[in-house]
Amino acid sequence: MKSIWVVDDDHSIRFVLEKALTREGLPVRCFSNARDLLAALDDLDQDSPQVLVSDIRMPGGSGLDLLAKVKARLPLLPVIIMTANTDLDSAVSAFQGGAFEYLPKPFDLAAAVELIRRAQTESMRETVAEAAAAEVPEMLGQAPAMQDVFRAIGRLSQSHVTVLITGESGSGKELVARALHKHSPRAKGPFVAINTAAIPKDLLESELFGHERGAFTGAQAMRRGRFEQADGGTLFLDEIGDMPFDLQTRLLRVLSDGHFYRVGGHSAIKTNVRVIAATHQDLEQRVREGVFREDLFHRLNVIRLRLPALRERREDVPMLTRHFLAASAIQLGIEPKRITDAALARLALFGFPGNVRQLENICHWLTVMAPAQVIEPKDLPPEVLAASDAVAPPPHAEHPVQPILEILAVAPALQTAHDATVVGQTVINLAPGPAAAQAVAAAWEQALAAEAVEMLSSGKPEVWDRLTRRFESRIIEAALLVTKGRRIEAAQKLGIGRNTITRKIQELGLE
Repeated sequence: MKSIWVVDDDHSIRFVLEKALTREGLPVRCFSNARDLLAALDDLDQDSPQVLVSDIRMPGGSGLDLLAKVKARLPLLPVIIMTANTDLDSAVSAFQGGAFEYLPKPFDLAAAVELIRRAQTESMRETVAEAAAAEVPEMLGQAPAMQDVFRAIGRLSQSHVTVLITGESGSGKELVARALHKHSPRAKGPFVAINTAAIPKDLLESELFGHERGAFTGAQAMRRGRFEQADGGTLFLDEIGDMPFDLQTRLLRVLSDGHFYRVGGHSAIKTNVRVIAATHQDLEQRVREGVFREDLFHRLNVIRLRLPALRERREDVPMLTRHFLAASAIQLGIEPKRITDAALARLALFGFPGNVRQLENICHWLTVMAPAQVIEPKDLPPEVLAASDAVAPPPHAEHPVQPILEILAVAPALQTAHDATVVGQTVINLAPGPAAAQAVAAAWEQALAAEAVEMLSSGKPEVWDRLTRRFESRIIEAALLVTKGRRIEAAQKLGIGRNTITRKIQELGLE
């Protein structure tokens, strides 16, 4: 186990912290000045610290100077700054330098040890995250829906076929298109993207196909269009559903035989381009409305990839959040902020109408606005916090049974969300607190009674056995969810034997 390093010129502070941490079973190494600590860091035979606790004012170098030097060598090391000078400048300077937390003197010893414990946990988690981030692919996703997308990209890797990508705005359709290009035989050719909805109708034709000199007012020179620019590579047509109807005919011709004319031109130009199109709209409905050509739709819809919305892959939110926080820090040239599991769980409950793009924007906001180096639930944007504050049953429930059944049904999909869960479009707050606990308990008991009355009144057989099996299934699933599948620990939490839980899992078909 790595050590907790403490540096302070005050012997009494070092002595007290060393004894307290030793009682907690934590290895400690103490220094009286920054110079000795930096020399220890230079010693390759010594292990690096897991957490550094440093005074801010010491002879021979301040804690802030030490913080800067240590962070340059060990950017993920949590550093706790201690000081008797509880002024705003010291706190701001410490956090700007990347400090994990600010500990004013005199401090409560138990609180200081707990803070060091929290920093230690964060250090271990960041070490694992750093190893995972070292091999970050161009697309992130562990959810089954995203794994299906990755498999489809793999199958299409050696194909030249036209692909239509569908999905809500902000779900990452261009990333999929770039991945299809990168892993295709055309990878050495250009990747050219154009958003057909962002360009005025009068200019879109010239953007796509180019124009000859003098073709229209302002055309002072010949210009190559996107089809020519993408020759030998891939052309990504984003928001194809918004393309003007008359231009759809020209696009269909290019897709059919690879020939087109520049605006004002008289000579056919041959291009070798793979077209990948994307839209957030229902193209079948657009065809029925008469605003999208049916023949063009069938020409584009050779292979269709549907990208899931972020709310359909909530288990990917923690991974994406850490990735975007790191990217935001690089853009701003500052130390990456860390986020607690509680904050991640709260964030995962948000509906994300803007999908991955909205999560990225939230991470930019947190990088700038979160006051500390570690992001807590209270630091999340107001719209995220507001989404998980309501405690109410879903309006579509026919009787009190439905909310509980839906809560239990979605629980496996929310492995990181321990303080709340989503039911339909309603957020049920399960965070610690008397009001929330009483509301959920009352709803559960009322639901059970209502379900029993309904089954008994309708004359259904074996009511006891059927309800007992459902109860046991859900409570064992909940225990396994909390313990991440560890059966012995789940049995201990439930107060039953490990043989009992194994037998119940087999009897209830929960293998």
